[in-house]
Amino acid sequence: MFDLDDHYVALQGTARELAESVAAHAHEADGMLEVHPGMAAALKASRLTELTVPAAYGGRDPHVDSLAITVVREQLMRVSAHLDGLFGMQGIGSFAVSVAGTDAVREEWLPKVATLDAIAALALTEPAVGSDLRSITTTLVARGGSLVLDGHKSFITNAGAADFYSVLCREGDGYSMAFVPADLSGVSVTVGPRLIAPHIMGEVVFSGVEIPEHFRIGAPGGAFKLMLATLATFRVSVAGAAVGLAQGALEEAVRHACDREQFGKKLAELGPIPHMIGTSWVELEASRMLTYRAAALAAQDPLGNLDFASMAKVSATETAGRVVDRCVQIMGRFGLVEGSTIERLYRNARPMRIYEGGNEVLTGQLAKRLAKRLGS
Repeated sequence: MFDLDDHYVALQGTARELAESVAAHAHEADGMLEVHPGMAAALKASRLTELTVPAAYGGRDPHVDSLAITVVREQLMRVSAHLDGLFGMQGIGSFAVSVAGTDAVREEWLPKVATLDAIAALALTEPAVGSDLRSITTTLVARGGSLVLDGHKSFITNAGAADFYSVLCREGDGYSMAFVPADLSGVSVTVGPRLIAPHIMGEVVFSGVEIPEHFRIGAPGGAFKLMLATLATFRVSVAGAAVGLAQGALEEAVRHACDREQFGKKLAELGPIPHMIGTSWVELEASRMLTYRAAALAAQDPLGNLDFASMAKVSATETAGRVVDRCVQIMGRFGLVEGSTIERLYRNARPMRIYEGGNEVLTGQLAKRLAKRLGS
C-alpha cells in the first residue's frame, strides 16, 4: 500500500481543479498544434509550473520532485493531453539548464519557466535518428569566442511554441548540450507532422546559429549524463499521465454502462461487461501503486532508481492501452464516434508506449541489468 501525504494530496486537488476548470476546452486543445490560450492561462494561474524548476529560481522545492510532477500529471492527463504536455515539458525542456546551465542562463530563464512566461523544449531526435541518439549529426563548433550550431531536429515537442531549446549536439568526438533561444537568427521551425494524437510538434533547423559560450549546458562531452538525469527525474511522470488517462477512460465507460439499458438491465450488469470493468480497475490500481512508489524513489535518488521508473512507465502505459481499448468495447458503437471523449483518449494512449523510451527498449535494458545483477 502506498499512501500520499497531505502535501501531495493537496497538489492532486489543485491539479484536479485546474483540469476540471478547462475540461470544456479539452477536445479543441487536444487537436491543436499551437498553445491553447485558455489552457495556458489557467495553468499559469494555478502556479503548478513552479514545480518544474528548483526553488532557487522561482520553484517550490529545493530540487524538482518526481512524485509531485507525477501526481500532477496524473490529474491533468485524465482530462487533457494538451494541458499535461504544457505542464510536463516545462520540466523536461528546462531540467538540463536547472542542473548544469550557467548562472546567467538560469537566473534569466528559469524564473520565466516557473511562471510559464517562457515555454521550454528539448531537442534530441533527428529525421534519421530516434532511440540511437549517438548517431545524431547536429554539430556544435567553437569559433571566434562563440559556439556555432548546425543541424536538423525532428518530432520536437513544443517546436514553434518554445521560447528556447535545450539541444543535443555532437562536439568533436563527444556530445554536448546547448541552450538556444528560439528567436536567434538561423533558427527555423516547420510545424508538424500531425500525429494520430495531435500535439504541439515540429521540425527545427539550426543553420549557423551563433550562441555565446555561456549558453553551453554543462561540460563539453557531458550531454548524455544530463539526458540520463532528465530521464531519471521525469520518466516516471509519464507513468502518472498514463494512469490518469486510464482513469479518465474507465470513468467514461462506467458512466455509459450504468446509464445505458439493454435487455431490461443496465449494461454494467450484462455479459462480460462487469468482468471488463473489474479487470480494468484491478490493473489500473496496480499500475498506480507501482507508479507512486517509483516516483517516491525517484524523488529520493533519481539515477539510483531509474529501473523502477522504467518499470512504472512500461506498466502504466501498457495498462492504459488495455484499459482504454476495453472501454471502447464496453461503449460499443458509441466508443467509435469521432470527437467523443473515449475516442480522444484512445488516440492519446497509443503514443505513450513510444515516447520517453519505447517500451521494448526499456524492457530490454531492464533484462540486461537483471541478468547482470543475478550474475548471468
